[in-house]
Amino acid sequence: MLDLEKFIRDIPDFPKKGIVFKDITPLLQDPQALREAVVRIADKFRGAGITHVLGAEARGFIFGAAVACELGAGFLPVRKPGKLPYKTEKATYELEYGTDTLEIHVDAVKKGAKILLVDDLLATGGTMAACCDLVERMGGEVAGVAFVIELTFLNGREKIAKYDPFSLIQY
Repeated sequence: MLDLEKFIRDIPDFPKKGIVFKDITPLLQDPQALREAVVRIADKFRGAGITHVLGAEARGFIFGAAVACELGAGFLPVRKPGKLPYKTEKATYELEYGTDTLEIHVDAVKKGAKILLVDDLLATGGTMAACCDLVERMGGEVAGVAFVIELTFLNGREKIAKYDPFSLIQY
């Protein structure tokens, strides 16, 4: 089993001074590390009857689509406002300074669908909480939430605790 943490690069002072950005690019560039991250997430939920995997723009698309393929499930993209071509359902959530909004097609989530939500990083939990809200409002079941990286010091897990978050790497 690979130590996936070795494939995460620290970028100091990005996107602003005092923040150490956890860069997944080296993991994405290494075929063995990328495959291992995808398979480990999929293995955690294999046999759970997952019908779809949801990923939020943008890095959630990378891991979410790959996990969906590994599980034989469909993929549901969640995007920033104005990026999806069909009618959408919206979720607005709080940021440190202001709010943000995510959208999904109104026909994306079927009643009773078992959906795994996947993203690259769990920080404050706002994005994933909004995605869970969308799924449930639309009649789907949140079957799990998974991340490549979790920044435990930001306590994002608390916002989505009822979904028993799973992460491969914790800082």
